[in-house]
Amino acid sequence: MKIPRDLSASQLVRALSRLGYSVTRQTGSHLRLTTTQGGEHHITIPYHDPLKLGTLSAILTDVAAHAKITRRQLLETLFD
Repeated sequence: MKIPRDLSASQLVRALSRLGYSVTRQTGSHLRLTTTQGGEHHITIPYHDPLKLGTLSAILTDVAAHAKITRRQLLETLFD
């Protein structure tokens, strides 16, 4: 599955909430999301529309590594 090309930060936040992530703070144009599933994990997302592909790719790679699943499995979980 390919990474969505026109994903906004708010759409990504909604998708990541399926994995237990929630917004813990906002500083300027960046959101900090935290989950405690599988240990505490924090990610920072720029609040842009749309997110740049490289930025989105890095975020998804980080989340997949924390969840101990492949990026393909993560994409299927979040966007199917």
